[in-house]
Amino acid sequence: MPSPKSEIILPLDFETQEEALQVLDSIGPDLKWVKVGLQMYLNFGPDWVKALADRGYSIFLDLKLHDIPNTVAGAVKSVADLPIKLLTLHTLGGVAMMRAARKARDESGSDLKLIGVTMLTSMDKSEMNTVGIPGEVPAQVLRLGKAAKEAKLDGIVSSPQELVLLKNNIKSGFVFITPGVRPADAAQGDQSRVTTPAEAVKKGSNYLVIGRPIYLAPDPQAAFQKILEEISE
Repeated sequence: MPSPKSEIILPLDFETQEEALQVLDSIGPDLKWVKVGLQMYLNFGPDWVKALADRGYSIFLDLKLHDIPNTVAGAVKSVADLPIKLLTLHTLGGVAMMRAARKARDESGSDLKLIGVTMLTSMDKSEMNTVGIPGEVPAQVLRLGKAAKEAKLDGIVSSPQELVLLKNNIKSGFVFITPGVRPADAAQGDQSRVTTPAEAVKKGSNYLVIGRPIYLAPDPQAAFQKILEEISE
């Protein structure tokens, strides 16, 4: 099988470490990346991140930091010495906040990449407008993507549906991470803006965040391998 053009990131959203490790063992050694979000980080902290790194995984720490610039800068410094490669913050926090995060990262000497989250893939136009953000989702994603570029972040999180628009307007060598990726035969779940793995790769995604279609499958290893084959073709 040829090498995939993009990496699959498995989100670890479990109540216990034992459950997460059981899923990881069931998938096998071809999985290289895992995502630690708020649920497991708040429950188990930095030691959990270190334990995963000790098992050989590359870590995407998905905390979606969003606060005043000084607070976010302090948060970045607090995790900069962890064995993580990607860290998220909300672009809605503003350019000053993102610049403070980047400055804190640089001063720490860490080589982790800061990734700006645009619009959550659970949100559609109606939900976005309800919370006071007018207009269409793609236009808002592009505006936030440009703000991340202005702040000199390393990448963007968006739905695959906005990738072509972003890549046509932000030519900066950004890393593009896409949740909202579902195989054609998988349930959409709570995601509103989704595409298949193959479509996401064709549109230019570097990292595909795929969870439930893999770990809720009767055979997680087979489900993972099927997606890996799809994005390798």
